[in-house]
Amino acid sequence: MKHIINPYENINNTARNNSDCPPVVLPEEIFFTISIVGVLENLIVLLAVFKNKNLQSPMYFFICSLAISDMLGSLYKILENILIMFRNLGYLKPRGKFVTTADDIIDCLFILSLLGSIFSLSVIAADRYITIFHALQYHSIVTMRRSVIILTVIWTFCTGSGITMVIFSHHVPTVITFTSLFPLMLVFTLCLYMHMFLLARSHARKIPTLPRANMKGAITLTILLGVFIFCWAPFVLHILLMTFCPKNPYCACYMSLFQVNGMLIMCNAVIDPFIYAFRSPELRDAFKKMFFCNRYQ
Repeated sequence: MKHIINPYENINNTARNNSDCPPVVLPEEIFFTISIVGVLENLIVLLAVFKNKNLQSPMYFFICSLAISDMLGSLYKILENILIMFRNLGYLKPRGKFVTTADDIIDCLFILSLLGSIFSLSVIAADRYITIFHALQYHSIVTMRRSVIILTVIWTFCTGSGITMVIFSHHVPTVITFTSLFPLMLVFTLCLYMHMFLLARSHARKIPTLPRANMKGAITLTILLGVFIFCWAPFVLHILLMTFCPKNPYCACYMSLFQVNGMLIMCNAVIDPFIYAFRSPELRDAFKKMFFCNRYQ
């Protein structure tokens, strides 16, 4: 992100002089390779859902929303690497209008990836909650029409927010708003979880088989949420430290891991499709039909 991330290179020069932590530099080839794998994996998830009618349900549409978010997170890095490559070859001016516009688009993709992941995980959590505790009314509550409307509202809001944050990203309130969405999503999900597991424990004594079957989706969500926190939290912390203590040597020492934190974000897009495949027999069958079509027809 041009206004939020790139200033890290300039703001912390003084802090680096007082810090014994040199910046950790990773080869761009690693980022590019992980990003390509992330895009391909999530594209396969999308194709599997849209090619199989038995997967075209609200739950899998919400998973597709998360897959799109992951894919945007990988795509942003691919476009950034291509832009840097052309700039280094002399085909683009370092501060030309095209480069500036391209930077803004890339920044918007990055913000869309985070916001899309946050809201997709939140709506998946709400879907799992309704599945467990309102199972009989689930199909009347979570209809395809309502799911499409919810996803349309989410992505419209994320797109508008992404553009706004890119325009005003050099303002501290924008950074606070951007980073506060992360803990807000955690609080919302944790509240659902506490209620979910407390009720599940109570219901398990009365109906032993029903909660166990329905809790599988909640466990999948737990894994997805844990991976998301592990991969994104270091970067969110980086933004906060860069904004509020850029000249502190301890903050600078943590921010020397900037590229490592960035690689974790790329890894999130690679890990999520494996979680879908491992936890969902329906998706595994869809993947098998896609890759071994002759054998499974």
